Formats: sequence, C-alpha cells, structure tokens
Amino acid sequence: MAEKLNRKLRLHGFNNLTKTLSFNIYDICYTQNESQQKTYIEYIDEEYNAERLTQILTDVTEIIGANILNIAHQDYDPQGASVTMLISEEPIIAEELSNTESPGPLPDSVVAHLDKSHITVHTYPESHPDNGISTFRADIDVSTCGRISPLKALNYLIHSFESDIVIMDYRVRGFTRDVKGKKHFIDHKINSIQNYIGKDVQNLYSMMDVNVYQENIFHTKMWLKNFELNNYLFGISESDLNAKDAKRIRKQVRHEMQEIFYARNINKNLV
Repeated sequence: MAEKLNRKLRLHGFNNLTKTLSFNIYDICYTQNESQQKTYIEYIDEEYNAERLTQILTDVTEIIGANILNIAHQDYDPQGASVTMLISEEPIIAEELSNTESPGPLPDSVVAHLDKSHITVHTYPESHPDNGISTFRADIDVSTCGRISPLKALNYLIHSFESDIVIMDYRVRGFTRDVKGKKHFIDHKINSIQNYIGKDVQNLYSMMDVNVYQENIFHTKMWLKNFELNNYLFGISESDLNAKDAKRIRKQVRHEMQEIFYARNINKNLV
C-alpha cells in the first residue's frame, strides 16, 4: 500500500479528496487578581487580533500555494477574533507538489494545489475570577481539495503561536479515481502528524498519538516538557511569592494543563 501511495497517481479528472487539519492551541497563565486578569486578556486580544491573525493565515496560503478569493475578519467585544478565508488553487508545476511525510516550510516556498478550499481561525480568551487561571485558545482549520495536504502548513502554525498545549486532528475524506476507475481514499503516506513537525518543536513537547488508520483519521496532542513557573505568571515573578504560594500556584497551573490535555476533569489531589 505504501509503495502505491508513494508513486504518482494518474487520476481521472480532478483530485476530489478533502483533507482537513484542525489545529488547537492553548496558552495558560496565572493572574493574581482581577486587574491582572483584565490586563492579560487585553494583552492576548491585542497580540492575536484580527489583523495579526489575517497575516498568519495569509502566510499559510503562501506556504500551500493558494490564491485568496475572499477575507472576512472580525474583532469581538469584549474579547476574541475570527478570520475566514476562501481560497482557490494556483497553477503550479506538478513536480513541485509534495506530500512527503516531513515538516513544511516556515514559509519560504510554494508547494500546493487547492480548489474550493478555506482557512478559518477563531480565538477564545477567558479567565475565571475565583481560581486565578486565565487561558487563551485559538482554533484553526485548514481544509483543502486537491493533491497537497494542509499538514505542510502545520510547522509554520506551531511556530506562529507560543503554545503550552497543542491538539491536532487530520482527516482525509471522500475519494478520487485513477485512470482505470479505481477509487483512492488517500493519496499520500502518513504514519503520524508528528512527522510533519520540525525536530526543534518535537524536542520541546511530550507527544501522544491516537490514530485510526483504516478511517484515515489522525490525532496528535502535545504539551511542553519543561515547566518553569515564571513562564505562567503574569504581572509577577516567582521571586515575589513565598514558598507556599509558589507551590499552590504551580500545582494549580499543572492541574489546568492536565485537564485540558486529557480533556477530562481530574482530582486535584492526583496532580
């Protein structure tokens, strides 16, 4: 099977496979009081406003070689932003297209072929007044029809956000036919989303896969290996805290990260 996928397929008509990458990132921070919470949300809202997100998605379209047909973007009150792009294929020499299981560019080349495709991003800054934890989540979806996989944009996307936790889903749907009429439900070899991520990122994160190969569904999630409390404090540093408070906050932040990573509520005594 792998050998067949590595060879170039001669297709009958257009490649009708739909490939969708859903990419979620989380940034977690401890804010000591209501004023710090408000300042953190304002900072995140400005750092990842609709204009900045539009630029990130524009860079993604360049990486995957698409034309932007339409852009809709919006900043929200009190916080958050959304951007949606409708994109179309760009005529590129077929030999330049690559579905190899390797990290994509950052971004310095054009390697894609798309039609009737789209990219969206939505942000969700939030905080809770009782526990001091503030989080920022960004959801990005890259959906393409054609020969290239949106996974080639993944390496750039990870580098565009400073993320404590990253959760990724990739699925290939539909089928395309070769010249003999045989259906192909995937047109490139893939063992893991991890293989599309650069080694520099892989060295920073612990990673876990849940893949359903027979359904062409691939899931990878990762969180930072090293935990330094100062990286999760906003408006204060660890030196401003006594040992008891530092221990409490460290446990609180770790608990938040574990619940997000495992997508379930966890007994705080088990952290």
